[in-house]
Amino acid sequence: MVSGFTALDWTILGGYVAIIAVAGVLATRTNMSKANDYFLAGNQVPIWLVAVSVLSTSQSAATFLGAPDSSYRGDFTYLGSNIGAALGAIIVAMVLMPRFYAMQATTVYELLEKRYDRGARQAAAGMYLVGRILASGARLYLAAIAVSMIMFGDIAPEHIVQASLLLLVFGLIFTFIGGLNAIIWSDLVQVAIYVTAALTVVGFLLMKIPATPAEIWQGLVHTPEGVNKLQIIDFSLDFSAPFSFWALITGVALLNACNFGLDQDTSQRLLACKDAKEGNQAMFVSVFATIPVVLIFMTIGSLLYVFYQRPDLMIQEGSQNVMTKFDGQDITVFMTFILTEMPPGLRGFVTVGVIAAAAVNSGLISMSSVLVQDFYRPWRDKRGPKPEAHYVRAGQIGMVVLGLALFAMSILCFYWQQYTDTPLLTFVLAVMAFAYSGLSGVYITAVFTKRGSTASVIAALIAGFMTILVQQAYIVDYFGLPASWKSLAFPWQLCIGTSVAFLVCQLGQTKKPATA
Repeated sequence: MVSGFTALDWTILGGYVAIIAVAGVLATRTNMSKANDYFLAGNQVPIWLVAVSVLSTSQSAATFLGAPDSSYRGDFTYLGSNIGAALGAIIVAMVLMPRFYAMQATTVYELLEKRYDRGARQAAAGMYLVGRILASGARLYLAAIAVSMIMFGDIAPEHIVQASLLLLVFGLIFTFIGGLNAIIWSDLVQVAIYVTAALTVVGFLLMKIPATPAEIWQGLVHTPEGVNKLQIIDFSLDFSAPFSFWALITGVALLNACNFGLDQDTSQRLLACKDAKEGNQAMFVSVFATIPVVLIFMTIGSLLYVFYQRPDLMIQEGSQNVMTKFDGQDITVFMTFILTEMPPGLRGFVTVGVIAAAAVNSGLISMSSVLVQDFYRPWRDKRGPKPEAHYVRAGQIGMVVLGLALFAMSILCFYWQQYTDTPLLTFVLAVMAFAYSGLSGVYITAVFTKRGSTASVIAALIAGFMTILVQQAYIVDYFGLPASWKSLAFPWQLCIGTSVAFLVCQLGQTKKPATA
């Protein structure tokens, strides 16, 4: 398949790059000589803008490509994950956010230094870096799918490599210059573009499908496969279902609590507010704003199912011509539709939406802040003071190193996801469990108990990571482990990993009284 991009499409794509560049320049006119200005935008970001940035960070390409893929393959149960998001936000608002602001923290891992010592803080920060490389690498892979389809018309391994590299270079250049302030403002532009693009696709699909909205609705509720593709809440006890109600109020809630409170990629934005109250308000606004955004993208997937898989609904009056069944890979169905069915100009605009959702700069700035503030600055301060501009430069250099790690991970994810044939959305969320399981077990110990030590923190982080690893399909198959080990959905894997990490962390005994 060739993408069929016209000069008009390329012009629109170039215009988007120019808009982002201008937004970055305007956002960086303030002084960026201090690390706090570079990494936290001077704690002067308004609530509404932080909320938009958190929305952009938590959704990204995982929603633009993953949500349509999820509803095309299955139903609307992912939309119910917002129940877990609300529960996770409540936990963070009550337990963690006040502590972070009271400490005037730049990274969330400073809490462990206050509770234990610097070694515990750096161990948690190191686990975050490992987990964020995994998760952001997976997101880069999703973005590379879109770019590879645009440039080459396929997702061959060599083309995924080239697309990943192109996206990484663009993200590095933008983040290198502007810091968090530039990223937050670019997030606003990107959200506006990709939500508008998604609404455009919904409208275009409704025009392409000859059936009435009522007929489409009934066709999705009563499918030939006997599945209700509009089901939102699944009360079954199927432990392989990632978005059942029971998974939402346990593992998915825990996943979101980790995302808001323990993942620097998201918490960095919440810490950019003036105080804890504003940080909490921004978090809840982002949670509720996510619902209509996800609904739009899941609607696209359902309409694509009708367009490609329901010839009975695609018959036009007076004609027997119907759309042929889509026989490609499920992961490319949305991009295939964009590149083959949408007219020039509109195709370019929607593709800009894909690229906007695929930005990788947020992961780079958050990882860089942890690398500098939790590792490099303590080491450098022991050897004599350095001006703040030195740490800004160190953060920029760190982003280049981390970017290369993301690039390598995106290539690994290509083979990983192809091996498991996991839906894109589930794949990205499941990758996050590697770091979250250990971090959640450690923070539960640190906040709610008086036990734990640096040694048990390190052991718990490793134990949580390994617990998730042994449940992966390729590990189970390679070592001939029981097949049931790989059947659990990622929310239950996270619950198990957190429990193991918590128990391991409890083995340590705190030598000094808790002051957090």
